Amino acid sequence: MLSYYNRRIVQWLLIVIALVLTTASIWLLTYHHVVGIVMITVTITLLLFLYLAEKRLHAEVEQYVTTLTYRLQKVGDETLQKLPIGILLYNREYKVEWANPFLTSYFKEETLVGESLYEVAEPMPAVIKGEKETVISLHDKLFRVIIKPEERLLYFFDVTKQEKTAQRFEEEKTVLSIIFLDNYDDLTQGMDDQTRSRLNSVVTSMLNNWAKDHGMYLKRISSDRFFAVLNERILKTLEETKFSILDEIREETAKYHAPLTLSIGVGQGFVPLPELGDIAQSSLDLALGRGGDQAAIKQDDGKVKFYGGKTNPTEKRTRVRARVISHALRDIVVDSDKVIVMGHKYPDMDAIGASMGIRHVAELNDREGYIVIDFSQIDTAVKRLMQELKEQNPELYSRFITPEEALEIATNKTLLVVVDTHKPSLVIEDRLLTKAERVIVIDHHRRGEEFIKNPILVYMEPYASSTAELVTELLEYQPKAKKIISLEATALLAGIIVDTKSFSLRTGARTFDAAAYLRTHGADTILVQKFLKEDIDTYIQRGQLIETVYFYKDGLAIAKGEDGYIYDSVLIAQAADTLLTMNGVQASFVIARRGEEMIGISARSLGDVNVQVVMEQMNGGGHLTNAATQVKDASIEEVEMKLWRVIDELTEGGNEE
Repeated sequence: MLSYYNRRIVQWLLIVIALVLTTASIWLLTYHHVVGIVMITVTITLLLFLYLAEKRLHAEVEQYVTTLTYRLQKVGDETLQKLPIGILLYNREYKVEWANPFLTSYFKEETLVGESLYEVAEPMPAVIKGEKETVISLHDKLFRVIIKPEERLLYFFDVTKQEKTAQRFEEEKTVLSIIFLDNYDDLTQGMDDQTRSRLNSVVTSMLNNWAKDHGMYLKRISSDRFFAVLNERILKTLEETKFSILDEIREETAKYHAPLTLSIGVGQGFVPLPELGDIAQSSLDLALGRGGDQAAIKQDDGKVKFYGGKTNPTEKRTRVRARVISHALRDIVVDSDKVIVMGHKYPDMDAIGASMGIRHVAELNDREGYIVIDFSQIDTAVKRLMQELKEQNPELYSRFITPEEALEIATNKTLLVVVDTHKPSLVIEDRLLTKAERVIVIDHHRRGEEFIKNPILVYMEPYASSTAELVTELLEYQPKAKKIISLEATALLAGIIVDTKSFSLRTGARTFDAAAYLRTHGADTILVQKFLKEDIDTYIQRGQLIETVYFYKDGLAIAKGEDGYIYDSVLIAQAADTLLTMNGVQASFVIARRGEEMIGISARSLGDVNVQVVMEQMNGGGHLTNAATQVKDASIEEVEMKLWRVIDELTEGGNEE
């Protein structure tokens, strides 16, 4: 059957033909009467046919429209009543005006009319905020809700399968991990074959059982390294347990008088497998750079999470690494036109002493060395050292330059050495990091997420007492062309004494070796005491700080200074140290203003509480027992409340990360 439009075309063609015939008939009547009459008859017949056809077409169209209207109405009713899509209308008071049976079937009530959206479902906040779409849960089902605010209309689409598929996809994403036995070589070096075999058996068995319990694939790839394949769901479970395998291995191996520790690097993210493997290795390097005995989880966007790190790092037994680094440092210095050394903001004796040691390395290799310092941001001890240098050795004093002077003399062949920090946000002049193409990092703090980009050499040893100790060891392997002067040795020794609290904390055999080397080369212990001597006012201020102490949780002591008063950084640190000597104090936190727009926190512990991770959550860092941070544009009370929140988060479940 021809369509409506095709029939219309035919009708118009016939009308045109009829008009032509009519004209011809009139013309023929004039000249041929018989033919004209025949033509008129045909024309009338054709016009009659057209009239009847038009009438029939109108009837058919009318019937079609009526039928279509009925069908559309029926489909609309079916859609509203039976289609598996929830539809809800609400009024200006956010109460239900109407809901279709599909949506009502999820509730006990026969009707939802008059109910508040608060009681019906969860899209109410989204509706008020003017959002266009949200996902809610109803009776173990997930619905995507399309919001039409102008019509006050909600559409509910069942997306349970899609969401579960997406969730499963996320849970099944591949995660790679590398597990390293931190001190395996040192522990097994002196063991007999039987003891070594027993230790290997214990560790391998525990790791295999751990992997089997969590559904991981684990493979030992060397004597001190394992490779694991898991997924996001398993990783989440491991995070919930805070990688308890770290504690289990340490405690079990301690029974064999061989306290072995693990470092775990985890690569996470939706990236190609080779890149995921690189991320896992990078995570392991980060965990080892922080002293080991911890897990580091690094995502493809660079974010890092840490678990563990409860023990102090084990001191290395050989000086091979120090010798290798020293030789590499010498080669880089010789290949540079000059050396600029920079520490952290508000430098202490450790940063200044290490800087002076590296400057001497430059001098031993016939290169000019300069130390960047902001004379307006130094503590009392450093001021006394600067005064002594100015009086006793003006030439060495002239090597201390301002950040602006450093920027002027730096070239593309200048070597920048950053000491006692590895965070760009903490250096004295961050513009130097951008201008200098060759950067070396020497630090004794545990490595944090923030790190200086693209250094050509990194020497980080968390086992060391101080950066001054590391630099002293480097000096021992440098050319002996020129002997270190007494003031340089004294500054290095002062840095060690300050960071070890007079050899009472984080002090190993190599710390005493470094101190002995410096003493042999003219370090003056009396002058160190002169630099570090405190006056009566400082002693009284420290006492006033300690008077404000209170216990936030068991063993966690917090003291704070007056908000309108600026305290010296050494004073804050000394107050934290003093609190730690008190009975019942496992960790101490001292909060005080360091500048007009700067609040400082000094944190100390005896090892049971990891103050490093607490300070890292506040953009600081340090060691397990000694850490600090600085907070800008905040009051004492705001920083105090933030410290409470961080402690609560990290101690949730009774475990510090």
